[in-house]
Amino acid sequence: MSGFKSKLGWVPNLFTLSNLTLGFLATLTAAVAMNNSASEKLLMTAGAFIFLAMLCDGADGFAARLLDARSNLGAQLDSLADLATFGIAPGVMMYAFILHDYNYPLTGGVSIPTGMLLTAIYPACAAFRLARFNVVHDDDSFVGLPSPVSGIIVGLMPVAFGDVIQIPEVILIAIYLLCAFLMVSTIKYAKPQVTVLRRFSPVRLAIVAIFIAASLVFVGWRYGFAYSAAGLFTIIIVYVVIGIVALIIHAIQEYRM
Repeated sequence: MSGFKSKLGWVPNLFTLSNLTLGFLATLTAAVAMNNSASEKLLMTAGAFIFLAMLCDGADGFAARLLDARSNLGAQLDSLADLATFGIAPGVMMYAFILHDYNYPLTGGVSIPTGMLLTAIYPACAAFRLARFNVVHDDDSFVGLPSPVSGIIVGLMPVAFGDVIQIPEVILIAIYLLCAFLMVSTIKYAKPQVTVLRRFSPVRLAIVAIFIAASLVFVGWRYGFAYSAAGLFTIIIVYVVIGIVALIIHAIQEYRM
């Protein structure tokens, strides 16, 4: 059995490279979407690439544990892929979606590219977050919002809140910058693969996952893909808020002591 596993040691890296490839495609698609008449469809496609990349990102870790194929090379490759997919691609998407219109005019027809500067904050924070994870990480929790979670939040915004569901741009920009801040913060977020499996059996977990997936598919089929994307966005935001609330509760308890 160990010999069979050793022959499949390349499988996790294949998932990681698939993650990287999908992130690259998302970046290209988002870049093409700028000043394009089909920008909404292109950004939806880019968001779909990031979502598929997130699945590959989860699959590479699962395959590495299953095949006992974890390695330093795989860990470094995973971080590089995550930076491309969940750091750079979401930033380009956000720039194509909203921030490309933001410039601060100066005298003489010169302007400061405010949108570019705001866009650059996110990938920089993602790079710091991933580098810190390679040096210091906890077995039971994440320190700072995981870059894949942050990336899918930003990637879903152009899909969910384009022409169908209208949300003020300032709120979307605030969410974008908040995700960047949360990645470099020291807020602890529970690892779903650890905490969920401790509380639920694999069968119950599978039932819940199938129910959620079926519900999102039904909503997308019945009302439009934007609404299913908004539903997934809301579910992930709940995870983000739980970490912030837990930090506040802990701070209050420390203050009272």
